[in-house]
Amino acid sequence: MTSPVDLSRFPRVALGNWPTPLEECRRLTEALGGPRILVKRDDVNGLGVGGNKLRKLEFLLGAALADGADTVVTFGGVQTNHGRQTAAACARLGLHCELVLTRSVPRGGDAYERSGNVALDLLYGARVHLCDDEQATAATYRQVVESATARGRTVATLPVGGSNGVGVLGYVAAAVELRDQLGSVAVDRIVCPAGSSGTVAGLALGTALLGWPVRIDAAAVSPPADGKPADIRRLVHEAAALLRVPPPELDQVRVTDRALGPGYGVPTEQVWEAIRLFGRTEGITLDPVYTGKAGAALIDAVHTRELGRDETVLFLHTGGLPGLFGYAPELIAATHP
Repeated sequence: MTSPVDLSRFPRVALGNWPTPLEECRRLTEALGGPRILVKRDDVNGLGVGGNKLRKLEFLLGAALADGADTVVTFGGVQTNHGRQTAAACARLGLHCELVLTRSVPRGGDAYERSGNVALDLLYGARVHLCDDEQATAATYRQVVESATARGRTVATLPVGGSNGVGVLGYVAAAVELRDQLGSVAVDRIVCPAGSSGTVAGLALGTALLGWPVRIDAAAVSPPADGKPADIRRLVHEAAALLRVPPPELDQVRVTDRALGPGYGVPTEQVWEAIRLFGRTEGITLDPVYTGKAGAALIDAVHTRELGRDETVLFLHTGGLPGLFGYAPELIAATHP
């Protein structure tokens, strides 16, 4: 299938291995008693241990390089997957990377602050700035930019999660890739996590441009869940303006908070159940922040029969493996026989 939009006019750098695998999960399907489950493996797309942010970064860093940037600054929580993938991409492209991270999750200790994504951030050469709150984050960001500018550097600032109109283009391209892979296979709905909402917005815009009437069930992983539709709509409008197409209606998108739990980065027993089930039936690793919550939402929809046993569901695996090690004590407790 040919894309109905020409993404080639946007600056882009090659970072991932495309297309990522599309796998049929027969044992998981059997364990749940239906529906048929397929998994799109954006967690195994190569650079920096993989993950969904690489699709966004291809366009974001393409634009940054086109603007002459040599330094990239971005933000996130301590165990941010976006930060880790940005650090890896900057290493590949020879860019300086500054990560301004906020202790936004009520966790501490070495497992959370020194392992997982944080260890990889440092491995890939990023400078990591840990901040206690939003005020400290804003002040640190100003200092980082001022320092870089004083040294004659050109700074590109990327938003949390890489979610803006340019970043959304990554998942417009992914929608085309996915539709091509599916061929004649009919999918009733796509299940994915919703954090900064750029991935959901790209899928929503891409599927609309393809005329593909698939439902998108987005599991909120951060509050407020009822604010996600507005975030998705704003991002769709931004990307549609870049593409010079009318923004579509988003009737096919549903956002649920059924697996959100107490808040961002706080897994529930249902999340650990999803992590165990995916791991023990398919050898697929979910994380406790994003995909674990999307997996828990999928399982709950099956158990409550909101999801029909005769449906075909595509689960978008957005990555996050390194962050699992930031929760090592809970992981061991949840998986110990």
